[in-house]
Amino acid sequence: MKKFLRMVSLGLATVMAVGLTACGGGSKSPDGTITMQIWDTAQRDGMQALADAYHEQNPDVTVEIQVTSWDEYWTKLEAAATSNTLPDVFWMHTNYILQYADNGMLADLTDLYADESATYYTDHYSDVSISNASGSDGKIYGVPKDKDTVGLVYNKEMFDAANIAYPDETWTWDTLVEASQAIYDATGKYGYMAYADDQLGYWNFVYQNGGYILNEDKTAAGFDVPETIEAMKFYIGLQSYDWCPDQNYFAETAPGNAFFSEQGAMFLEGDWNIMSEMKNYPEMQGKWDVAVLPSSPDGGRATISNGLCYATSANNQNNEVVLDFLRFLGSEEGQRIQGESGAAIPAYEGLEETWITAFDQFDYDLNLDAFIEMFDYSVQSVNDKSRPNWKSKVTDELLKIYGGSVDIDTGLANINQIINDAIADAA
Repeated sequence: MKKFLRMVSLGLATVMAVGLTACGGGSKSPDGTITMQIWDTAQRDGMQALADAYHEQNPDVTVEIQVTSWDEYWTKLEAAATSNTLPDVFWMHTNYILQYADNGMLADLTDLYADESATYYTDHYSDVSISNASGSDGKIYGVPKDKDTVGLVYNKEMFDAANIAYPDETWTWDTLVEASQAIYDATGKYGYMAYADDQLGYWNFVYQNGGYILNEDKTAAGFDVPETIEAMKFYIGLQSYDWCPDQNYFAETAPGNAFFSEQGAMFLEGDWNIMSEMKNYPEMQGKWDVAVLPSSPDGGRATISNGLCYATSANNQNNEVVLDFLRFLGSEEGQRIQGESGAAIPAYEGLEETWITAFDQFDYDLNLDAFIEMFDYSVQSVNDKSRPNWKSKVTDELLKIYGGSVDIDTGLANINQIINDAIADAA
């Protein structure tokens, strides 16, 4: 992180030297080709649909979609930031937006829609979506792109073989355990595959139980809170059952791969992967479905909700071509095109159904409404400016607990200290 900050400072000096009129650090004319960089091949077609629609309205502007892998994306973006060659438009994730925004690398888009409405963002986007696109100073540094929730994906045939009802809103953690055992007994297959992930794993259980990862003002960790400890002990304890793979298994096989190869009956999945899974596993159509997440034993509900945004370099602060494309991306039309492509659920309020109708191309219907229903009790994905310094350390400590080299009480106390130390260092 310190290396990144030093490099960012050099990059900022370069930005200031060249001024705010270049496009992505280059010397482009007001029209021509602008670049848009993303990391998800599955969303390429959706982003291309947006580029084509904008080009149709603005024939002098062509948007070039560039796709890389997740890891390569951030390596390239950091290098581009420090050399003042950021793409014209690029996706920004909550894991990184505070690094880039707080260090002056992103254009302030707070007033992007000022000519249309002073309250455009709050009129059309949820507080969570706006927060996901904001810096520590409260200014908006990205146009909200999408929003998501986490659902319970399950294999219907395995449930049928165990003669148990499919998951629904009545399910609790206890039902999850009971169903997993019944499926294992009947089929020999795994039940719920409790992967040691945050957004697609234990975070959901912590918030369902009334605990938290960070407190509300993000000044302290919550791994010393009884509700968090209870949820973590439940989630980690699932690995003790025969029907749950251990983390060594997941090091070799992702839970989604295990599920679609019919080795396990249930796992947590984000809506952003559902379209590609429908396309990639046609032989599974009719065999699986989605349900809302089980509640805690006392009925507590929560699902982690995240969302991306479209950003541009601070060097493009006055580049009207880039800014106009960003306005289009955040418009009702642009968000509708994204939804109808099936790429992701639009962040724009009221357009959720466009994502669902994108699945009409398939003969088999999934309960996609489950993802939409859970927005009512969704919790914003955990993030603060210190997270890059504690994320991997927390994962390492969690794996020590799973592996038995650290007992759970000591490990959770260590995680709490790791996060609090990172918060103090970032202050």
